[in-house]
Amino acid sequence: MPSGPAAEPPEELTSPRAYEGVWRFTTPALEASVPQARHAVRDLLDEQRVPMAADVMDALLLIVSELVTNAVQHAALLSPQIAVQVTIGAHWLRVAVEDDHPYRPKALEADEGDTGGRGLWLVKILTAEAGGACDVDHTVNGGKAIWAELPLTPFATSPPSLL
Repeated sequence: MPSGPAAEPPEELTSPRAYEGVWRFTTPALEASVPQARHAVRDLLDEQRVPMAADVMDALLLIVSELVTNAVQHAALLSPQIAVQVTIGAHWLRVAVEDDHPYRPKALEADEGDTGGRGLWLVKILTAEAGGACDVDHTVNGGKAIWAELPLTPFATSPPSLL
């Protein structure tokens, strides 16, 4: 075994990038909050100069819309405020929408004639196609946080099968 100083990891693996961090905002559980949340997330990513592929950005903004819509439609009675948290790492981004309603939703495939009910299923598909993940976590106050995590660059190979 050679003696001497230990090799240090490359700087790009140890130093945080300027855009990394955690941002959180709250908004009323109202329909008007859906486009406001989407624009707030997009503006944050622009301001932080996050190097994100355009198709990943499009998927993320649709995910934000679906998650906030879900909270507005299904949790507003018990949660007049919802929180949106954006966490940005070196190569990934996570968005979470938190409400105080204890019900843990499931992603359902809706029938052709249904006018709703596809939101969480769409979030699941979009995250899988991008090579990311999504789930629901319980919060300390008895509510839930539905989150989706995406790589900043598109999935290099074909997306994983959902079957």
